[in-house]
Amino acid sequence: MIDNYLLEELVAFNKNKTLAKTAKQLLITQPTVTRGLQKLEEELGVQLFDRQPNKLLLTKTGELAAQKAEQLLEANKNFATQIRNYAANQRVVRIGTIAPGPLYVAKEVAKDFAMKTDHQFIQPQDVTEKLQELQYSLIFSQKEIQTEQIESVYVGQERLSVHLDKFMYLANQRSITFEELKGLSFVVMDDIGTWKTIVQDNIPNAKFLYQAQRDSLNEITKYTKFPYFTTNITNLTDESKISDIDRVQIPITDSTAAMPFYASYLKIQHSSLKPIVKRILEIWPQ
Repeated sequence: MIDNYLLEELVAFNKNKTLAKTAKQLLITQPTVTRGLQKLEEELGVQLFDRQPNKLLLTKTGELAAQKAEQLLEANKNFATQIRNYAANQRVVRIGTIAPGPLYVAKEVAKDFAMKTDHQFIQPQDVTEKLQELQYSLIFSQKEIQTEQIESVYVGQERLSVHLDKFMYLANQRSITFEELKGLSFVVMDDIGTWKTIVQDNIPNAKFLYQAQRDSLNEITKYTKFPYFTTNITNLTDESKISDIDRVQIPITDSTAAMPFYASYLKIQHSSLKPIVKRILEIWPQ
């Protein structure tokens, strides 16, 4: 079995092309590099180097060996990372999401299970990779994923509503569209994920006053008549609710105002995550 340090020396030499630069990168002496490369060549039993006066070059076989060595070192690194991540996931279920809404559901579920929820949103294109690398036990995604390793369970929709001053003419409607909200100014939480793009793209000529803190949003809605948005999920927890008798909540009926969510996870974790997924389905507002 070939030691990793020999492979590291070969990879470094392939990149640096000289013994001196290789030794400098690896923080070892040049004779140590020379001995290491000789030992690797002996252990493999093939010629890796073309030795010329004052010059050492890789043969074609040596170049291939360097490429394979780099791949092997990366695989070893990924192996260690994945095993550590898996061990951590056995102790605490780590939850990720591509949007903020499911965080409210996860907070309620965490009352019954040992869970850690990441508030840094995951990019949709990274969901599969992060599950395979065992960085997360479960990720709330907007698309169903069904592969040899991953499966998804549909958990429900997040549906957007707008809260309008009760004296506005639009406030008499039972439902509303984005088009009907054109030209209005809204006070909005800054960390609303995909919803930010949706409201910006679909409400013509609107202005948005983004707030980083919920307390700031609550104060503004208390003393002004600016409309604001909520969803069927954001009202799950008491701290996210706004006490407001001066506005009426009206559901937005555009197709883009409803966002589907799936609980995606590795199939090998199906049994351990089953109780959590069941609880998510129980809590998710229908």
